[in-house]
Amino acid sequence: MPFLGKIGWTEVALIIGVVLLVFGPAKLSGLGKSVGRAISGFKEGLFDKDDKKTGD
Repeated sequence: MPFLGKIGWTEVALIIGVVLLVFGPAKLSGLGKSVGRAISGFKEGLFDKDDKKTGD
């Protein structure tokens, strides 16, 4: 994805501002928690899968 290298701090601040306007601060914290749980579950699933392969 070469276009990601061209995003500067101004664009990041603009995106964060738009997200805050769309979701609001209260829903944004809940959204962050959900994303964190999803990432944690994904990582846990990766490690559990690896452990089952080596256990055979």
